[in-house]
Amino acid sequence: MPNLRFAPRFTCLLLLPAFLAVAGEHHLIIMHTNDMHASFIPHEATWISSTPRPMIGGMVRLQEAVDSIRATGVPTLLLDAGDVMTGNPIAEMEYRGAFGGALFEMMNRIGYEVWCPGNHDLDISQANLRGLTEIARFPTVCANLVNDKGEYPVNNKPFVVLQQGGLRIGVIGLISQELYDLVSQKSLTGLKVLAPDETAQRFIDELRPKVDLIVLLTHEGADEDKTLAKGVRGADVIVGGHSHTRLRAPLLVNGVRIVQAGSNCENLGVLEITFADNNPVAYSGQLVSLWTSGERAAGSVKPFADSMQQQIDRNFSEVIGTLSENMPRETSGNPLVAYVSEAQREAAYAEIGFMNIHGARKDLTAGKITKRDLFEVLPFRNVLVTFQLTGAELDSILRYYVQKHPAIVVTGIAARWKTGKNGDVELREERVGGKPLEQQRSYICAASDFLVGEAEKYLGMRITKTSVSETTVYDAVEGVIRKEGTMKRKPGMQLERVK
Repeated sequence: MPNLRFAPRFTCLLLLPAFLAVAGEHHLIIMHTNDMHASFIPHEATWISSTPRPMIGGMVRLQEAVDSIRATGVPTLLLDAGDVMTGNPIAEMEYRGAFGGALFEMMNRIGYEVWCPGNHDLDISQANLRGLTEIARFPTVCANLVNDKGEYPVNNKPFVVLQQGGLRIGVIGLISQELYDLVSQKSLTGLKVLAPDETAQRFIDELRPKVDLIVLLTHEGADEDKTLAKGVRGADVIVGGHSHTRLRAPLLVNGVRIVQAGSNCENLGVLEITFADNNPVAYSGQLVSLWTSGERAAGSVKPFADSMQQQIDRNFSEVIGTLSENMPRETSGNPLVAYVSEAQREAAYAEIGFMNIHGARKDLTAGKITKRDLFEVLPFRNVLVTFQLTGAELDSILRYYVQKHPAIVVTGIAARWKTGKNGDVELREERVGGKPLEQQRSYICAASDFLVGEAEKYLGMRITKTSVSETTVYDAVEGVIRKEGTMKRKPGMQLERVK
């Protein structure tokens, strides 16, 4: 088994020159990425405390790492496990008829061979995902994503069989069964997600006699991959995504090796496999960190990536306001989420605002706030929606919040609560706009179309009658920031427990 070691410049330092001469022995390197989230340029390594922080990631560094491994002469495959989209303004830039298409052009130039879509690749629309797959010069595999006719709706295939170095490799794609909890309903019309384990087993059984290695290319999360490994027979490797897990060495579950490379194009996963008489007999995996220090050879991605970044700089560098103190997402009171909730409420002239906590994707730090800063907080193309709820329904939502703790912030309403003798929730002093809540009165509410589509999960009830605006959540928040000039913290969730 060759043991490849990579220096910071991704040069192979050790390659046993005689290993290919062993009779009946073959070698394959599977390179893999996942959850790149449009991170096509380097960014700070935020987990390092030094000043300045080192830079990591980006498609240019990725191309160099891939080319360096290919240069060893060992047969390779390059796979991606989804969520290429959402996180950088490039995902909102049209290229060859599809928003985010430039990302797939970069992947073409790097030489990807297969990918499986993730939930964020559907953020814009099914039609846009189809456009992305048409730009990609590599196949899209996803066996459990079908339409209501049982057809594969986004140019996806259930699997592909590739040949490398005399080996036949079957790659089966699978997407998270929780897709309907992860994507706006408007992007999912007519789609069905089949059970991953049953679907995988059907195609494993079909491929097993025909191939030397079966890879499940999944976007469902590391824990779900472990469950999948326990529930199927005949798979060899799971290349996963969705949970952003950095697996520095493969996990072995029920005879299946599970790998995942983190997120944001910070690492390239490398899994080396040795075959004896076309049977896999040894595995060794690692992550190659894509640090940007040192001189780099310019590949075909660099001039293209530079041109895209220049467009983003022109369109998104405008300063829209300032922030006097850091505004994080998930600390006490969720101040950034509360700000977004209140901005939606103000833009919609509503009385109550709702915002899901995980809809804000990045903290804001003190200083000048640019359009790009705000985009990285709110990268989704969610639309502002208004609807009416009675005081009794708002009362029910507050009780649901106390009991279930959904990941939301509700603004514009205040209340106190305590646990009654029977364990039920007793609400007191409920007020909207400083006035007592009236059970029979209707109140105007504002939220994103995503949250409304997931209202049973977040609010404990369905919202059936809505008014959809032409304003995005991003536009609503940008308007409030511009109006204020200096961003001001908003009241957060005003729900106090009393004895």
